[in-house]
Amino acid sequence: MLRLRTSTQTCFLQRLPLRIIAWAAVPLLLVGCARPQPEAGKVDVRFAYQDRVADAASIIAVERAFFAEEGLNVKPLVFSSGPACSETLLSGSADIGTMGDTTSIIAVTRAPTKIIASHGGGEHRHRIIVAADSPIRTHSDLVGRRLAVKKGTSTYGGLLAWAESVDLDLSEVKVTEMRPTDMADALLSGAVDAIVASEPTPSVVEERGGRELATLGGLGNSYPILLVARDEFLESHPKAAASFLRALLRAASFIEEHPEEACQIVAAKTGLSPSAAQRAMGHHYYHVQVDQTTLSSLEQTARFLADQGIITSVPALSGVVADTFLRQASQQ
Repeated sequence: MLRLRTSTQTCFLQRLPLRIIAWAAVPLLLVGCARPQPEAGKVDVRFAYQDRVADAASIIAVERAFFAEEGLNVKPLVFSSGPACSETLLSGSADIGTMGDTTSIIAVTRAPTKIIASHGGGEHRHRIIVAADSPIRTHSDLVGRRLAVKKGTSTYGGLLAWAESVDLDLSEVKVTEMRPTDMADALLSGAVDAIVASEPTPSVVEERGGRELATLGGLGNSYPILLVARDEFLESHPKAAASFLRALLRAASFIEEHPEEACQIVAAKTGLSPSAAQRAMGHHYYHVQVDQTTLSSLEQTARFLADQGIITSVPALSGVVADTFLRQASQQ
């Protein structure tokens, strides 16, 4: 088992069995494998990341020019979900992409890619929100109600695990597929009775008149946001991969050392109000790491996905997680 932890602060997370399932459908268009070429000069990196607070380190690294200072020409490809980043990566249109744990596991089992680090997460970043004046007070009140969620995401997997933990039969809940961008209006107009989403959607809805019913935390899952890279890129540009992670290490340090400025940058890039951005970022940690908690979570997730037939077999983490580049980045 790989063991490495590199972070800007210490984080303690309980290790409990992870029982989640992700019905992720990622369109795959695998490009041919070209022979790796020697690395020389400044390297272009096509980076697919999300315009969300979970990707704050990515946003900061781009906006503060940390990638450029590390000698990289990074082409930002900005999306609003992990599955969209995965599709872009697996089609060959990106070299590195960010996505949640379940999407990452599916990606590395279906294409020549590696998980090279986690750069954020937070066990309470997925939350269930209802209207402020809603009669829904406990999980049992969701029976017969309309609950909106985006399937194929780590939020959905977390919802299934949470429902099992509180003995809630989701077949008795009217679970509705919905994009996070539509959830606030749907909830506040009464089109749905509750939403479950990752930050910043819960914080945005709270500002507009929502309240928290529950979080999906406390289940032994830190819901890491992972960096997944194509094998071809890693083989062709190993030094660039280390430089890429070094820029993110600098971004994580910036968030810790300059929280107010970091919040302002994230708010500006995501369109959030400063207060919503601050609240949403408070539900996250920003570490660049390949630690035991992340590895354990990935292993448990992979086993469960295999049990459910979502992936054909459990991949050996030593074959799909590459910590070499982070080791090199942290030593320089």
